[in-house]
Amino acid sequence: MSPFVAALPMYDWPEVRAEVDAQWARLRDALRRRGVAAPATLTRANGPAESRDLAALWRDPALLFAQTCWGPMGLGLADHVRVIGQPDYSAFAGGQGELYSSAVVMRRNEAPAEGNALLPFDRFRGKRLAFNGADSMSGILALTSDLEAIGEAIDIFSERIVSGGHRASIVAVAEGRADVAAIDCRSWAMAQRFEPAAKKLAVVGWTGRRKGLPYICAGTLPRETVAAVREAADEIGLLAPA
Repeated sequence: MSPFVAALPMYDWPEVRAEVDAQWARLRDALRRRGVAAPATLTRANGPAESRDLAALWRDPALLFAQTCWGPMGLGLADHVRVIGQPDYSAFAGGQGELYSSAVVMRRNEAPAEGNALLPFDRFRGKRLAFNGADSMSGILALTSDLEAIGEAIDIFSERIVSGGHRASIVAVAEGRADVAAIDCRSWAMAQRFEPAAKKLAVVGWTGRRKGLPYICAGTLPRETVAAVREAADEIGLLAPA
């Protein structure tokens, strides 16, 4: 029995669960070769009925490996964890190495030409924004920062609707319950593969590029364990090139 827990909740859609499990298996085996007793499987629930309290999971002192968002990190999580490294977003439109951005999407019949490199803020005025959660960098914090950089504010939107997830935001816009959503570039790529509602949407612009979702471990882990995790993650290609 491993003394550790591991989780990869950020891109763990049902359609890619086998891919996520295979990724963990490679990392688990690389860790075990280094003498780290990595758990056999990922933790997908730490509450009743398959629910996940991510704040509690990220703060678990037994956390060996997980992925989080810089939003929670800036709201206090950084005091409890260590950053292992950054994933590589180069394979996704809107990503470059350790940097990522959010695709800002609207319904196709209301969107300007797809691929517009500038955020069309005037088209957002009075629209309803769907976002996954208040602590999400990709869903709302990056958009808020980019608005403030040009002297605007998030209240340019007439309504802000918490959807609970990027996929739910995409569906909300497609169904007309919201008008705009900011979806991180990897989630948008997954939606184009697996979410039919994404076909009704078009990319109208991108948020500025920022560091992507970091890999973390418990802040109380011994330094040699942290070093082994970082080395194993780099060995199997999880980390962006330095």
